Amino acid sequence: MTTLDDRAATLAITDPADGSPVGSVPMASPDELDAALDLAHRAQPGWGRTPAAERGAALRAAADRLRAHAGDLAEINRRETGRPLDEAKAGVLAGAGTLDQYAELGPVHRGRSLLGDFAATDLMVPEPRGVVVALTPWNDPVAVSCGLIGAAVATGNTVVHKPSERCPHTGTLFGEVVAGVFPEGVLQTVHGDGRIGAVLAARSDVDVLAHVGSTATGRSIAASAAATGAKALLENGGNDPLVVDEDVDPQWAAEQAALGAFANSGQICVAVERIYVHRAIAEAFTEALVAIAREKTLAPLVDTRHRDHVHSHVENAVSMGAEIRTGGEIPSGPGAHYPATVLTGCTSHMRVLREETFGPVAPVCVVDSFDHGLAEAANDDYGLAATVLTASMDHAQHAWRELAVGTVKVNAVFGGAPGGAAHPRRGSGSGYGYGPELLDEMTQTKLVHLGAPVRA
Repeated sequence: MTTLDDRAATLAITDPADGSPVGSVPMASPDELDAALDLAHRAQPGWGRTPAAERGAALRAAADRLRAHAGDLAEINRRETGRPLDEAKAGVLAGAGTLDQYAELGPVHRGRSLLGDFAATDLMVPEPRGVVVALTPWNDPVAVSCGLIGAAVATGNTVVHKPSERCPHTGTLFGEVVAGVFPEGVLQTVHGDGRIGAVLAARSDVDVLAHVGSTATGRSIAASAAATGAKALLENGGNDPLVVDEDVDPQWAAEQAALGAFANSGQICVAVERIYVHRAIAEAFTEALVAIAREKTLAPLVDTRHRDHVHSHVENAVSMGAEIRTGGEIPSGPGAHYPATVLTGCTSHMRVLREETFGPVAPVCVVDSFDHGLAEAANDDYGLAATVLTASMDHAQHAWRELAVGTVKVNAVFGGAPGGAAHPRRGSGSGYGYGPELLDEMTQTKLVHLGAPVRA
């Protein structure tokens, strides 16, 4: 069991672009965690009884405040994590849109009536689960936080939010901007590293543990939830494949692969982590991908510790026979920069194919057929998402039915209609993390039977 002492501790953050200090944020003490959870429990009954339309109005006000502070949030996000300013601002605006979505969905979230005895009424009624602990990541901190928090408060829960220790200033500003539209105790922010997260996960007075982050942490949270009885919602690591069929344009396919592997310097949950390209177009595809990668100027990774992790995957692949076609070297100078990297000659025994790299690395494997590519894509311990590029409707249909992942994308590495929700599989987590279905996850159903009385 993880415990904390009362000695003050801080989270010191440096800018990954140049190593300059951003600032420090104190970690929550045990007494502060106790106080936050106690306040959340005291606030929840009143918030749960608040009409859904009023909760929706508060969410719309929170969305408006986010838009008004989008520039400030994007700038501190850039300084803490290295995310490009325009992408960081887009993440804030996406989060505001998510709050608007849950403002609309919350009031129409409904239960069911059942057809039983004519003289009785039978209802299945959704109720808030209680207190939600939201543990959110650094790679898209505002958008992800809005998803979990928006669904939780829309359905009458209160939230204790712990942002990633890699972006505490972003988390602090987010809390300051959003929490003021709710009654006291509905949304609180606490800070800390993995030890604080472990303490929160082990608390018996938490009703939902909602986590977006690594698989290792997610498994630890799942174990804690099994012990306490909390509901666990987990979107964890991914090792998403891209399968490239022989009948697509290799230049276009390379552009898709580069977008999937290098966007946000590869630090996206559904980034392309491994590529299986048909032998018939492999040479043209690879040459095009290398040319694109050489032209890429990427933002830094979140910190040097993560850069070392990414580089260790490249080094392991090279030691096992892979060839670096471009990139693959840590640049000189300050910061946590790493170049767009393309590897060829990769095999399934390499860490770069077996584990989540979460960086700008595109490992290429040549396959002899589309079915061979699908089989290699399916040979994995994760199950978050996958992409297939093919001109064959038969191959597309076969792929989305056969791939055991939560999301299958055909002919686009990113994109999709709003409101989509999926269940990640295996090491990638469990439970809906987005969409209207997340409201179901944040509520529990009570069955009510109203029988007719026997009159005197």
